[in-house]
Amino acid sequence: MIYAVIDTNVFVAALLSHHSDTATVKVVGALAENRICPLYNQEIISEYIDVLNRPKFKFPQKEIKKILDRVLKIGQNSSRMHTNEHFADPKDIVFYEVAMSKEDAYLVTGNTKHFPKKPIVVTPSEMLEIMESRGII
Repeated sequence: MIYAVIDTNVFVAALLSHHSDTATVKVVGALAENRICPLYNQEIISEYIDVLNRPKFKFPQKEIKKILDRVLKIGQNSSRMHTNEHFADPKDIVFYEVAMSKEDAYLVTGNTKHFPKKPIVVTPSEMLEIMESRGII
């Protein structure tokens, strides 16, 4: 198992996808299969709830509930590790700081440009490559 903070945009992209072979869908699938242990805190859960329930997406409540229940059931509630890194959007800081709270954890995001260029910040495709290299998938 690998530890990772899953950025909200990964869930959005997976739910919007019509293809089962996209990296975002595979990352969410790895979460459902207990291959990824999601790290979170209440701020992250609140953002998931807010964004996934936006009317413009029209995501089924059943799908939102399935994701949230899975994160809360198998995930690890983690505290933030303060950073002095600069972020254009202050809402992104929590995702990075929670990822930093666990050694050898990652932040999986579709928007790597919003975060510091660090090895822990990876795209969904890179996360799949890391998992494959470790024999997790």
